[in-house]
Amino acid sequence: MKIAVIGTGYVGLVSGACFSEFGFDVVCVDQDAGKIEQLKAGKIPIYEPELDTLVKRNTERGRLSFTTDLPEAMVGAGAVFIAVGTPSRRGDGHADLSYVYAAAETIAKEIKDYTVVVTKSTVPVGTGRKVAEIIRKANPAAKFDMASNPEFLREGSAIGDFMRPDRVVIGCETEEARAVMRQLYRPLFLIETPILFTSLETSELIKYASNAFLALKISFINQISDLCDQVGANVTDVSRGIGLDGRIGSKFLHPGPGYGGSCFPKDTLALMKTARDAHAPISLVEATVSYNDARKVQMADRISTALNGDVKGKTVAVLGLTFKPNTDDMRDAPSLVIIPELLKRGAKIQAHDPVGTEEARKHMPDIDYCEDPYQTMVGADALVIVTEWNSYRALDLAKVKKLLKAPIVIDLRNIYRPDEMAQFGFNYTSLGRPRTI
Repeated sequence: MKIAVIGTGYVGLVSGACFSEFGFDVVCVDQDAGKIEQLKAGKIPIYEPELDTLVKRNTERGRLSFTTDLPEAMVGAGAVFIAVGTPSRRGDGHADLSYVYAAAETIAKEIKDYTVVVTKSTVPVGTGRKVAEIIRKANPAAKFDMASNPEFLREGSAIGDFMRPDRVVIGCETEEARAVMRQLYRPLFLIETPILFTSLETSELIKYASNAFLALKISFINQISDLCDQVGANVTDVSRGIGLDGRIGSKFLHPGPGYGGSCFPKDTLALMKTARDAHAPISLVEATVSYNDARKVQMADRISTALNGDVKGKTVAVLGLTFKPNTDDMRDAPSLVIIPELLKRGAKIQAHDPVGTEEARKHMPDIDYCEDPYQTMVGADALVIVTEWNSYRALDLAKVKKLLKAPIVIDLRNIYRPDEMAQFGFNYTSLGRPRTI
C-alpha cells in the first residue's frame, strides 16, 4: 500500500520513516521547499536518535520519498496521514487547527479513489468530524473514511516507541477503514501489540487524557518533593515506595524543574479549553498547569537561595538547555524560564547542551554558550544541572570543584547522591532530599 504523509515535522517524519521501514511506499509532503530539499539531501532537520539511519536506508531502497507536490503524492495512496502542527492558539490556549483544516481542503481536491484520511496530529475532540465535513463540502463525490490515529512518541526514543509501542489507538467507524488500518499496522499485530479500535471522539480524547495524566503525575511528585524538603523526607525513596505499587508504577515519578516539550504544555491547555467549552471543567488539569508554570520560576528562587539569596553579579554555570535529554527541542523547556529569570536578577550565565545550543540561541542570545561542560564552570559561583543528559551523570567531581569559584551545585534532576557530593566538599542542593554541606 502507498501512504501519503502531510507534514514533515517530528510526528510526520518519524511516522513516515517507520511506515517505510514496515515495507510500505511512503511519500512525505511539505510546503516548505527548503525542508524537502534538505531531506532529499539526507539532512534531518530535527535531532532524534536513529532517525537519520532509518531515513537513509529507506530512501535508498526507494520506499521513502519527499515532495512538495501533494497531488503527486496522493496518486494511488490508500491512506493519507495529516501530521501537521497544532500549536496552542494565542489568547485562549486552544489548539490551532488552521493547518489541519487547510490540509483537509487540499486533500479533498485530490481524492480520486477510496482513501482513508487519518489525523495523526494531536487534535481536540470533534476535529475528525469537522475534517470530514470539509472534505465532503469541497468534494461531494469523494469516496473516503476518516480515522483518528494519535501518536504516543517520546522525543528521544520515538523510533522504538513506533516500532514497539505499548498500544496503538485507532478511531474509525467502517469495516473498510478498519481493514486498511489493520493492514498498515500488521507488523505490530504479529508481535501482539494491543490495537484498540474506538470511535473518532474516543480516540481523540485518549491522546489528551494520556498526556494530561502524565503531566499531572509529574506535578504530583514535584509537589511531594516540595513537601519532602519541608519535613526532611527523601523523595527518591518516596517515589520508589509508591512506584512499586502496580496500580501506580514508577514512570514519571522523578522530580524536576517542571515539564516542557511539544506535547504536555499545549495538550493540557487544549484539554482545559475543550473541557470548559463542554461545561465539564477538569480542575485537576487546571491546577497542574498553574503549578507547573510557577515551578519553573521557583527553580530560579532555589538557585538564588543557594547563593545566599542574591544572584546579582554572580556567574552561574548551567548544564542542559533542552526540555529533556536526547532531543534538540526547546519548546517550553524549563531553561527558557529559569535562565531569563536569573538574567533579570543580574546573573551572568555560562551554558552548555550537547545538541540544543543552536535552538537555544534563538531564544536566549544573551548568554555565553560553551563547547564543553567544564568550560561553563570556569570561574562560576555555582553549577546548575537543568537537563539530565547522560554526559552530565559522570562528571569529574574533583575537576568540577577546582573549576568553580565556590563549591556550590544545584541539581534540579537529582542525578548525583547527596552523600557523594558531601564527600567531595560540595554545598549541594537537590529536590526533595536532605541538603548537605
